Amino acid sequence: MLDSLLLVPGSQLLLVLVSTIGIFVTVITYTRIAGLRSFSTMSSFDFAMTVAVGSLMATVAVAQVSLVEGMTALAVLYLTQVAVALLRRFSPFKSAVDNTPLLLMVDGTMLRENMRKARVTRDDIVSKLRSANVRDMESVRAVVLETTGDISVLHGPGQPDRDLFGDVRDGHRIGGPDA
Repeated sequence: MLDSLLLVPGSQLLLVLVSTIGIFVTVITYTRIAGLRSFSTMSSFDFAMTVAVGSLMATVAVAQVSLVEGMTALAVLYLTQVAVALLRRFSPFKSAVDNTPLLLMVDGTMLRENMRKARVTRDDIVSKLRSANVRDMESVRAVVLETTGDISVLHGPGQPDRDLFGDVRDGHRIGGPDA
């Protein structure tokens, strides 16, 4: 049994080599055609695209499917990603595909209900504040859980521009009611 794990026929190794190079070149080519957005993490669909491409590359590389099948599946993924990117211009589709940014902290005050909804702890936010070089909680103007899952920190003097918060849930609270 150990022999079957360690000994691989040369033809099988050659197939893995050709498939791996072929699928790698295909991904590079399709990405050049479709654009770098193919691997962005701007929405949950973009994340799924990135995971699917990686999984498909691995499947082809170990010869579980043929190179032509893998290339075809990749073409479908890329075309679907381009179609979704174009359809995101329409509000109903955009709201179905994209996450909405969520305000987690405003003017030094953590918004506990939003933190609960996002499953973000105080320690998560404090860690992010430290990495953003925040030295005083009162200097924090806003902390936003972005559509990508990243946390953005705005701090320093002055109020943030309200246009930055047009799509943020609870964004109306930025700068107070009269801002």
